[in-house]
Amino acid sequence: MDKITVVLPSLNPDEKMTNLVDRLVEAGFRDIVIVNDGSDSQHLEPFRRAAEYPACVVLNHEVNRGKGRALKTAFSYVLNHRPDSAGVVTIDGDGQHQIPDIKACCQALLEEPDKVTLGCRDFTAPDVPWRSRLGNRLTVAVFRLFCGIRITDTQTGLRAVPRQFLLDFLKVEGDRFEYETNMLLYMKRAGIQIREVPIATIYLEENKSSHFNPLKDSAKIYGAILRFALSSFASSLVDISLFTILNFLLDPYLTRGVRILASTVLARILSALFNYGLNHKAVFKSQEPAGRTLWRYALLCASQTLISYGLVFALSQLLSGGPGTDSLIKIVVDVTLFFISFRIQRDWVFADAKKRGKSPDA
Repeated sequence: MDKITVVLPSLNPDEKMTNLVDRLVEAGFRDIVIVNDGSDSQHLEPFRRAAEYPACVVLNHEVNRGKGRALKTAFSYVLNHRPDSAGVVTIDGDGQHQIPDIKACCQALLEEPDKVTLGCRDFTAPDVPWRSRLGNRLTVAVFRLFCGIRITDTQTGLRAVPRQFLLDFLKVEGDRFEYETNMLLYMKRAGIQIREVPIATIYLEENKSSHFNPLKDSAKIYGAILRFALSSFASSLVDISLFTILNFLLDPYLTRGVRILASTVLARILSALFNYGLNHKAVFKSQEPAGRTLWRYALLCASQTLISYGLVFALSQLLSGGPGTDSLIKIVVDVTLFFISFRIQRDWVFADAKKRGKSPDA
């Protein structure tokens, strides 16, 4: 374990952190970076005791800046002061992470240095607090549905990160608990593979020592995920509104097929321009030039428009409805197409050349 740096961010720790540091040193870890994230004067003793070990370095935030910022402080320190470190393993100081599990994640990093390893708990265990069980299930479902990320523990703090990714993670947004979620989203966007290692599921005192605020921090976490979908939803509203207006205006003049086609195409062109602008910079934050992404987006948009038209027309004929029914049908069709389109945009349209397996000049 000499090649891996242990990173331990902590706020107002108790004896559990002291016991953990003792066990880490006894287990042979020789490089431990602890970040005091603005703890008050009544909780400084664990940091003082940790600093007595030659293996430990204690970094201090004068005020509480959040777990994400504490992790970034440690990552930056490792990059600048640990040139021989193969990477870091991040752990929590509340006693939930056991030495064998920490070692297992370190070993996984050494075996596969091109992947980020997550220590994943079993949330079906009967002793898991209800808020943790519910929170993980919801986040797992959202990750799979919106982001195409299939992992079993989205909230784990036990992560082994190879050195090659630390600089990239310093640029990931977020200073508090949402940072760990943003890390996962960035890994998907950048094509960084994830390896899962099963670990013990331990919740001490119903997880009362956690500084996670269920309302405030969950809003930040889900906000990070929903930013990926917000642009598409907003564009869908623009598209459906324009389609409805045009469909009613053209109803007296055109046959059903021509009316639906014209309304679909005109509405999609305008909403697509709106959607492209948001997605290129604000949502997917693509580094690819607009010229390289625009043709892919146009191809996807044209295909989606034709499919939307075909399905809406076929279902409208089947149900024999009027313009109002057409709009309801279009909502159902486009919501279905949204999930497909979202993943194509993320993984192909706005993905960088490295992720698509091509040279930057391709």
